[in-house]
Amino acid sequence: MRKFLAPVLLVFTAAALLAGCKKNTESSLTPVTLNEVAHSIFYAPQYAAIELGYFEEEGIDLTLVNGAGADKVMTALVSGDADIGFMGSEASIYTYIQGDDDYAVNFAQLTQRAGNFLVGRTPEADFKWENLIGKKVLGGRAGGMPQMVFEYILKKNGIDPTKDLSIDQSISFGLTAAAFTSNDSDYTVEFEPFATALEQEGNGYVVASLGKDSGYVPYTAYSAKKSYLEKHPEIIRKFTNAIQKGLDYVNTHSAEEIAETISPQFKETDTEKIAIIVDRYKEQDTWKENTVFEKESFELLENILEEAGELDTRVPYEDLVNTKFAKAAAEK
Repeated sequence: MRKFLAPVLLVFTAAALLAGCKKNTESSLTPVTLNEVAHSIFYAPQYAAIELGYFEEEGIDLTLVNGAGADKVMTALVSGDADIGFMGSEASIYTYIQGDDDYAVNFAQLTQRAGNFLVGRTPEADFKWENLIGKKVLGGRAGGMPQMVFEYILKKNGIDPTKDLSIDQSISFGLTAAAFTSNDSDYTVEFEPFATALEQEGNGYVVASLGKDSGYVPYTAYSAKKSYLEKHPEIIRKFTNAIQKGLDYVNTHSAEEIAETISPQFKETDTEKIAIIVDRYKEQDTWKENTVFEKESFELLENILEEAGELDTRVPYEDLVNTKFAKAAAEK
């Protein structure tokens, strides 16, 4: 009996030691909660960093939360429910203007183009923005980047967003594609995967890219409260390193490879469809080579806010942007 028990005990002891090692390994990672503005293939470098283990390599145990809108992400950041927020940087400007002493500081930029597309009822190979005059369009939330970039493009093309067309802003973020299939709108402004889904279902056709027609715009960036950056510079450094690795990956791999890598993040979307969307984003030079949020990009953002009537006074770039971590990550 003792001869039988001895090996059994050895097995249980080894299993316990392995479990203990695993627990110690997991506990050595620093927990970080990231609240993202939306869960979209538009943010492929972030998901590549998650799926390839780059955050773990940097010692971070990442929890990802979908905030469903920049206003909600900022609320989570300010309240302390999130350590890092990922959203349009206009939200940080709004918070700063409100006089909050512990405002959000942008420390890494991810995308450099708008990620949404104009979808119409019929194919328009020779689409011009003037085609929207007199039409009804499903738009975005007032003061949000999707809507402001849309209006910025219209104005660039001599179109008055308030007089020359009707923009419906009553539908919640993420629900416009579903609404488009059943209402009387002529066009809708959509992120992926909704734009491609509308095409594949035969309910719409992508006629223009807001990313191409608006030019290089600092569309989404990572931010943390000023106090968090001061107390946890090592976490911010490691987080930025992981995102930089994600950028390096998407900028050096094919759409098919990227799609395969990030597919666990989009279980409801087949890999072939993900690849089509990734290729569309790669083709328009969506992702930055590094995460440095340049001053000229910030000033362009303020121009867009001013034109949208959302900004009366300019705010200091030096207060709202910290490039220390991004520059260090780019040099590694």
